[in-house]
Amino acid sequence: MFKFPPHFTVEELTRSQTATRNGINNTPDDLSDLMRIAWFLESLRTKIRLEYRNAVIIVSSGYRSPELNLIIGGSKTSAHMKGLAADISCPDLTPLELAQFIADTMADEGFDQVIHEFSRWVHVGLSKGLPRYELLTAVKENGKTVYKLGLI
Repeated sequence: MFKFPPHFTVEELTRSQTATRNGINNTPDDLSDLMRIAWFLESLRTKIRLEYRNAVIIVSSGYRSPELNLIIGGSKTSAHMKGLAADISCPDLTPLELAQFIADTMADEGFDQVIHEFSRWVHVGLSKGLPRYELLTAVKENGKTVYKLGLI
């Protein structure tokens, strides 16, 4: 039996308006990876609240079934499809501040990627293998998403 942390739920990490509108079952067969990202977020929440007392983490996207990922135009290798990624925000921090906070305080948790996406949210991903500790910034250039090294 899986035990999720107190502040993040399976429902929160699988919720998708696009899936609902399109009648897509967005529940993973295996919850173990989803539980890993949930516990990562719980640890992040604890660390943020030490510095920003009442800070909350809002999950805008967690697990995506392959069908949902295709519909929204996600990467063909997206960690979201494994339940190992979440797109998050924190009202008390700008997306860049949140991304930098994760980079500075969560290395001991073994993140694979932190992506500051379009100055609107942060993608955080874990891996099944050794973490890359990759820091990227996603921007639009000529209508295409481009990933730049570092948090900018």
